[in-house]
This record gives sequence, structure tokens and C-alpha cells, in this order.
Amino acid sequence: MSDTKQPLPYEGIRVVEFTHMVMGPTCGMVLGDLGAEVIKVEPIEGDNTRRLLGSGAGFFPNFNRNKKSIALDLKQPAGVEAALRLIATADIASENFKPGTMKKLGLDYDTLRKLNPRLIYVSHKGFLPGPYDHRTALDEVVQMMGGLAYMTGRSGDPLRAGTSVNDIMGGMFGAIGAMAALRQRELTGVGCEVQSALFENNVFLVGQHMMQFAATGKAADPMPSRISAWGVYDVFTVKDGEQIFLAAVSDKQWAIFCKAFGLEEMMADPRLKTNNDRVMAREWMMPILRSHIADRSAAELSAVFEANELPFAPITRPEALFDDPHLNANGGLAPIRMNDGSMSKAPLLPFTMGGKRAGIRLQPPLLGEHTDALLTEVGCSDEEIAALRHNKVAHGA
Repeated sequence: MSDTKQPLPYEGIRVVEFTHMVMGPTCGMVLGDLGAEVIKVEPIEGDNTRRLLGSGAGFFPNFNRNKKSIALDLKQPAGVEAALRLIATADIASENFKPGTMKKLGLDYDTLRKLNPRLIYVSHKGFLPGPYDHRTALDEVVQMMGGLAYMTGRSGDPLRAGTSVNDIMGGMFGAIGAMAALRQRELTGVGCEVQSALFENNVFLVGQHMMQFAATGKAADPMPSRISAWGVYDVFTVKDGEQIFLAAVSDKQWAIFCKAFGLEEMMADPRLKTNNDRVMAREWMMPILRSHIADRSAAELSAVFEANELPFAPITRPEALFDDPHLNANGGLAPIRMNDGSMSKAPLLPFTMGGKRAGIRLQPPLLGEHTDALLTEVGCSDEEIAALRHNKVAHGA
């Protein structure tokens, strides 16, 4: 989308975000990808996410593209005053600090709406208002208490999902709420507060399992030990120890599968006539299927399944996706600047508009890269900016 003259949907919308880690930055990334001007207010020493190691090493470049950076010390009144000047020009303010933090700074919604009645204020929290809202939440915390870890792990062995699902989706729902509030502002002329929360997001994710219980009266089993809804829907270990996911989820697909692998006798077996029959027969059926294809390679199986339009998937590690031919052919990965200045590739938002993906207009910013320009824009003189720098209230790249 960024390489055409078609305007992006949120061009002209200014977002000032006070965010860190994943949840809040995801909200700003979504809005920024869709054209909004997103200003990231960082502490003088920079967002801690810039310095994370291990599983957090990629957080900053992944969630902070299409943003500008201004570095302010919000512990000093002059830093708060500079932030207030920015907010006075903004359509959206976004934050994901602990409850009470923004109020102590004088940057809470009740204070800011008096300054800017049209402001939309997005708070990303652990919990929506209620008995839990004083608790400190993390993605793993809400996965454990919200049923997702139970469903992901084996019985007696709760396991968090392999990515920051609640942080990322919580930020996405914050962005959706901001979009809805922008439309509401068109109708009413005033802004409002939007709240998005990790716990409630997690409950939304496991809603299907809650409704399964409501519909059947039987509790959902963890995914590794569940009764599958489909007869063939499994990871198979095949030649040379390779693994591949294979599925046949309808009676038509079952017939195609049997013909492709010479299993006519099983296709004719009345005990395997329907999908539900095959689900009930899995205990004795699956060992036969596993044995029948065990000496075939994953590549051979992939070719047969693809040729017959059957569902299949290689078991892929995340790092292999950089070289995925589909992602590279359709522009799903874009060049991104890493924290050390090197370049890599990052996945874009997973949808198209007018056949185009929302691209990267601004690389993840250097700390304070836009401090001087933004302060000048909101009326600070060169002398004032120099004083803010000298007093370590502001920092520029």
C-alpha cells in the first residue's frame, strides 16, 4: 500500500504512545502500518525493550516500525509539559503501564480529556475493571489462569503457547477499539477511553472450549489428549524421522486419501464410512495409517497431498520462515532494521487492501531520533530544546 498514491486509511491521525514491551507497541504498530503518525515517547535511557536478550531480543524491531521516537524524562515537570504539548495535537494516546502510573504523571484520561475533549485514550492492562484489576499480569499469567495453558499442554502439564498471543492480540484489540472510537468521534464530536486487557483477551481465545462445554456438558480435554473432531488430523513421523502434519477432514477427502495411498480396503470398511465413524475408530485406525506411510519421505507425502488438494504442513521452525518461498514471493516479509543496525526481514500485517500489503514507511526509530523535530513542531524554540537537553529532560539521536 505504501508504494502507491492511494492514501493509507489512517493518514492524518496522530498517535502518541507511552508503551513498552509487546502489548502497547502492537497497538501503535497496527495503527502506524495503516498510515497513522505514531510518536513513541521513550524514557531518556530508551525503552527497555531495546536491550532485551533471549526471547525478547526481537521485540523492539518487530513491534516499533512506522513510528517516530521522542525521548523525555516524565519524572521531571518539564518532560510532562512537553508530553502534554504533544497530546494536545493528538487524536489518540496509548499506554500500557501499571494502573495508577499515568495518573501520578498527570497523563491519565480524566486529566487529558479536559485538555483535548476529542482525544481517544487507549489503555492496555492486565485486566478490565473488576476484582482482579489490581493484579500484575503477564502473558503467561493470564494463559495459566485463563485456560489456555491447560488446553495447550498435556494433562497435568500446563504449557504456555509458543508466542505472546495475548500481548499481541490485546494490542490488536486496543487498535480495533481505537478505530471504533474514531468512527464514534465522527458521530459525536468527542473522544472516549478504550480499554483492552490480557485476561479478557485470553478468555475470548478459549471461548470455543467454554461453548463446547455449554453445548455438550463435557469439559474440553487439553489439545494433546483431546478427541479430535476429525478422523485424520495428526502429526506423522515418517522416513528418516521427519515429521509432517496430514489431515483428511471430510468423507470426500478420506476417499481421496485412501485412493492416493492404495487403501481401498479401508475406504470400503463400513466401520470407517463417515468422519464420526473414523473418529471413534482412531485407536485402531491410526496405527495402520502410520505404519502404511512410515517409509515415505515428508517431501513425497507433501507432493501427494498437494497434488490431491489435501491439507498438509511441514513442521517448520520460525527461523526457516525467512526463506519461505510463498512469503518472499508475495511480499509478506519486508526489510527491517535491527537494534544493532543490521537489516533483516519482518512479517507484515496479514491482510491486503486493494491487493497490497501495508508496508514499512519508517524503520524502527533510533532513540530520540525525532525529538528535536517534534518539539519544534509543538512550539519549542531552539533555546528551549537546548535547555531541555542540557537538563536531561529530553534526548535526541
